[in-house]
This record gives sequence, C-alpha cells and structure tokens, in this order.
Amino acid sequence: MIPKGSYIVTFRKKPVQHRAHHHHARTLAELPTGQRCILDHLDLPEPIARRLMELGFVPGTEVVPGKRAPGGGPRVFRVDGSEVALRHETAAKLFIRRHPESDLVVLS
Repeated sequence: MIPKGSYIVTFRKKPVQHRAHHHHARTLAELPTGQRCILDHLDLPEPIARRLMELGFVPGTEVVPGKRAPGGGPRVFRVDGSEVALRHETAAKLFIRRHPESDLVVLS
C-alpha cells in the first residue's frame, strides 16, 4: 500500500499498445455516467500525464464521469473537487480500479 499523498507513475515516451488479453482493464472512457472509480494509472507520454496530474488526475484519486458533450465531444469528469473535460482518446489511457463504494452517484 502506498501512503496517502504519494504515488507512483511510470512515464513512457510512447503509449503502450494494449493487446486483447488486457480487456479486463477498465478505463475512464468505458465508465457509465456517475460510476465512481479510483484512478489506477496513466498510460500517456510524460508531458500529458504531468498536466493531468496537475489537474487532479493522480493515481489513488476518486474520479466520477459526467455527461458527454453533444456530437461525441469531450466528457466531463469530476476529480478532486473540480470538473475537467477530457477527449475520449485521453480518457481511454487513464486506467481505473473499482471504487470500494461503487454505487452510481447523482451529478448535478
């Protein structure tokens, strides 16, 4: 267990191509609206991962997906008391684990 306030992130120069046998790993892009989760790791190049961590997407943090923009645009995620919009391609690189109290929540 990692102490609260610390985290481990592995930066990659290029994102890893995941094979079909990793289909059990869930990402933010796959979650229904309002389903709470815990961010597990980011599979993004270092500059993008650093920026997302500055916005609150730190491993171990609770994230709640909100509604999608019309026409397939960005989706809003509630993280660390803020709402941040991410493109589907970015959200698909943020891997999650199930929240211990993973009930759906109502987003206002």
